[in-house]
Amino acid sequence: MHRSSRAPRARAKGGGVAVSLLLFLGSTVASADSFELASPDIAPGGTIAMTQAYDKCGGQNVSPTLRWHGAPTGTRSYALTMFDPDARSGVGWWHWLVYDIPAASTELATGAGSGAHPSIPAGALQAHNDFGEAAYGGPCPPKGDKPHHYVFTLYALKSARLEVAATASAADIERAARAQSLGSATLTGLYGR
Repeated sequence: MHRSSRAPRARAKGGGVAVSLLLFLGSTVASADSFELASPDIAPGGTIAMTQAYDKCGGQNVSPTLRWHGAPTGTRSYALTMFDPDARSGVGWWHWLVYDIPAASTELATGAGSGAHPSIPAGALQAHNDFGEAAYGGPCPPKGDKPHHYVFTLYALKSARLEVAATASAADIERAARAQSLGSATLTGLYGR
């Protein structure tokens, strides 16, 4: 008979629960840490192309391609915001809000939030931005300003639908997304005129 040279393990009452909890928390943190948002159109910290700029500022107002992976376990939907914290209003400027994006989605294609016929995923909704449009509104900082930061934030949500009123403000939608968030991923681009 072969015996292991390892000493027998002592079993503490309730130790299995503590170990299970630590393993669960560790796997949750690892999942949240691997959640990433990227774009072939915008390098992190890079300049946003004129194509993506707002049409009333000389651009074509085409929303960029956005792709993500590594969402936390338990994600049931996503919400995306695009926000300019450098706007002169002092409270920032909301450029794009998409929510109730199905959990199976991994991207928003080029132009998904643009024009009269957006191609956001089925079931997803766009909220009114600060231009007053339920659509993508590209960068449009005042001429002469230093380049503004445009922060795309994708929230992985624990609910399939974000329960907000049809008239909810951009800030209300962002607050609701934060409250339901399992994790978030960001991408920031710059644009100036």
